[in-house]
Amino acid sequence: MAVEYAPRGLLGVLTPQANTTVEPEFAALLPPGVAMLNARMTSAKPTIVARLLDYLASLEAWADQFANAPVGAIAFACTGASYYAGVAEEEAAVRRISAARGVPFLTAGHAVRDAFHALGARRIGLVSPYPQDLTDAAVAYWTALGFEVVRVSGSEVKDGVFHPIYAMSGEGAHQALLALDPQGLDAIAMLGTGMPTLLPIRRTPFHGGVPVLSCMLALAWRSLCALDSAPPGRDNLLAWVRGEGWGGRYQVRQASGGGAGLPG
Repeated sequence: MAVEYAPRGLLGVLTPQANTTVEPEFAALLPPGVAMLNARMTSAKPTIVARLLDYLASLEAWADQFANAPVGAIAFACTGASYYAGVAEEEAAVRRISAARGVPFLTAGHAVRDAFHALGARRIGLVSPYPQDLTDAAVAYWTALGFEVVRVSGSEVKDGVFHPIYAMSGEGAHQALLALDPQGLDAIAMLGTGMPTLLPIRRTPFHGGVPVLSCMLALAWRSLCALDSAPPGRDNLLAWVRGEGWGGRYQVRQASGGGAGLPG
């Protein structure tokens, strides 16, 4: 069933409660004819680990916010929960929600995994906005999926703000990407759905010839594959990395909103 503003498909998106990046980046990444419904996942747990795991444990409740809207897929725009829960628990959640809702349930972690597979990547580099314990969990997650994490670059976060990751700038994320040595890598992933990554990818889609992905880019790409019932493929993914389609929309949004954008 098509709706007025989503003739190509309606995507349900589950976003962490304070995340300020998911909706703006999806607004640029998703093509005309695709619309999104966003639902906020909330948790009163006192620590970040507990909140992330709470998001994953309560997926049925979060997905119920879409009620009977004709969403063609649901995107879980949170990677930290997958890292702490681990590969097996994430896979069980994907199967459970996909079966319950009758549509593909896509995690950001699985989207990046599928992107790595489409590229034939085994040796990967990571740009992490996380504190060390969450970075360690991320490395363990990617290792468990069969990838070799060769290098990790940390990004500078701001102290004394509402959330250190969501308050990051695209410029800071880009500098963290450039600080990662690409030698010997098959692909690079910029982690987290809260770190702004469209500016870095537009400026440096291939770092030393190595394709640069982010969790949000991969999740948008994989979600569109699901809505179109199309297999994820290398050529299609590389078009996303190059910014074909979304690059122009991003630039217009940045120009109209006073963002840093790209050098002329």
